[in-house]
Amino acid sequence: MKLSVRLFAILRERAGRDSVEIELADGATVADAIAVLRRQPGLDGLEALPVRLAVNREYADPAESIEPGDELAAIPPVSGGEPDAAERARVSARVTAEPLSLDGVTDAVRRPAAGALVTFQGTTRDVESLEYEAYPEMAEARIASILADCVSSHRLEAAAAEHRVGTVPLGEPSVIVAVSAAHRAEAFAGAREAIDRIKAEAPIWKREVEGGGARWVEGTPP
Repeated sequence: MKLSVRLFAILRERAGRDSVEIELADGATVADAIAVLRRQPGLDGLEALPVRLAVNREYADPAESIEPGDELAAIPPVSGGEPDAAERARVSARVTAEPLSLDGVTDAVRRPAAGALVTFQGTTRDVESLEYEAYPEMAEARIASILADCVSSHRLEAAAAEHRVGTVPLGEPSVIVAVSAAHRAEAFAGAREAIDRIKAEAPIWKREVEGGGARWVEGTPP
């Protein structure tokens, strides 16, 4: 079977394109697909770069089988289950190229029962700008799932997060998280878990731009 694999960030640059076509035998696994990817032009150095494969916008285990028609994406280290209907109504997640609004994200979590509201902004520092790239469909779904987990585990009233892609100039926010809860302890804990997990799990990558040069920021496997 022939399948297309989407590429992002450093993998896209190495390959010189945003996707590659691979051919797999029937019954092939995620591990088989990664092995084939390593033989593609520009991607022969994957052994030194931890890469995960997403199948249909979910991180996949190496032993998972691949079926014809699956949507595949190779996920390099990132920098930085679906919620039920009730949880989904209490979370808001967005990946956008537009400048972020703290007021807008904050308004999304205001609730009559909330006695505490905590916000976090991650801003560009030390360099002229940061360039963010994302697998947007998967990133929004992953962020929404993370927020739903935080609502449940910290008894939050609501949670919202927005992440910017494209160029983010010095001093401007690249990510905003806002949560509300009845009490401040739950709100602080929920906001901390949300941003920590978004940075570790969402397929979003950043490149530092300074003095005419640019470099991808090293991350960790999601």
